[in-house]
Amino acid sequence: MGRNLLKTEQAITFVKNIFSEKLSQALNLIPVSSPLVVLDGTGINDDLNGIERPVGFPIKSLNEQRAVVVHSLAKWKRVRLKELEIQPGEGILTDMRALRPDEDYSPIHSIYVDQWDWEKHINNRNRTLVYLKDTVLKIYQALYETEQEVAERYPEKQPALPRDIHFIASEELLAKYPNLTPKERENAIAKEYGAVFIHGIGCELSNGFPHDGRAADYDDWSTDNENGYKGLNGDILVWNPILHTAFELSSMGIRVDKKALLHQLELRGSLERTKLPFHDMLLNDQLPPSIGGGIGQSRVCMFMLKKAHIGEVQVSIWEGEQRKLLASQNINLL
Repeated sequence: MGRNLLKTEQAITFVKNIFSEKLSQALNLIPVSSPLVVLDGTGINDDLNGIERPVGFPIKSLNEQRAVVVHSLAKWKRVRLKELEIQPGEGILTDMRALRPDEDYSPIHSIYVDQWDWEKHINNRNRTLVYLKDTVLKIYQALYETEQEVAERYPEKQPALPRDIHFIASEELLAKYPNLTPKERENAIAKEYGAVFIHGIGCELSNGFPHDGRAADYDDWSTDNENGYKGLNGDILVWNPILHTAFELSSMGIRVDKKALLHQLELRGSLERTKLPFHDMLLNDQLPPSIGGGIGQSRVCMFMLKKAHIGEVQVSIWEGEQRKLLASQNINLL
C-alpha cells in the first residue's frame, strides 16, 4: 500500500503544478505569500455563512490579542492588491491553507481546506455578468486542459469534463426544477450538462430563499445584472462520475462596491460591520475593484485522479473506525 500512496502523492503534485501554472497564465496572476492566521476584530476573515466558528487563540507577545485561523482569504486578498500596487488586469494567486472545524465530515468535506485563492484588480466597467462569464471560461479551460494532461500521463484516469461549460442563473435553475431542493437542482443540472456555472448565489429567489448562503461583504450577489437577474457571483460545478453527484470546484465572484456592501449588510442586519477596518477601507474608496475566488485544491485533485474520498488526496483528521471501513473498501486515506 505504501508505494501506491507514494504514487498518489506524486500524481497530486503533478495535478497541482499543472493547474496552478495554467490558471496563472489564463488570468495573469502573480503567486504571492499568504497568512494562516489573521487578527480577530479586523473584518478580514471570511465569515462563510456567518455561523461557522474560526479556530482562535491569544498571542502572548501582543498583549493576549486574539488571532483566528483563516476560513478563506476572500477579503485579505483585496487588501493585498492595494498593498502590492497590483494594476488593473493583473492579479495574485495564493496557496491557501485553512481550518473549518464546523465542517460536516463527508467524502468531499474535511476540516482542513486547501485552495488556490486568487484575486484580480479590475476596472469598474468590468463589474458585469459578461466579464464574470469570460473569467469562468478561462478557469474552465485551465481545468479542461489539466484533465487532458492528467489522462495523457495516467491513461487509467479517463477525462470526464465536457468541452464547454453551461451557464444558468440560480433563478432560472429554480424555474427549471421548482420541486427540487437546491442540492437536488445542482445534481440535476450538473448531470445534464457535465459542467455548469450557477450565478447569483446568495440573493433571495422567487420562492423566498437563496440558492445557498453567502457572506455579505465580499461577493456581490445583490446587484442587478444585464440578464435581468441579481448577482455577479457563482459556483463552478461538475458532474463527478465516481460519486455520481454534482461536485463544486470553485466559488467566485465580482466583489462588492460601496453600494452593494451597504445593501447586503442591510439585508443581513449587519450594518454594524461598517465600523470594522476592512469595511471602512472599502467605504472610503481605499480598495480596488476586483474579482476573485477560491478553487479547491483537494477537490480538483479528487476529480482529476478519480478518487472517491477527499482523504485520498489530503492529510487530515479522520475517526479510526472510519479509516478501517474505508480501507476495507480499498479507499486508503493519506
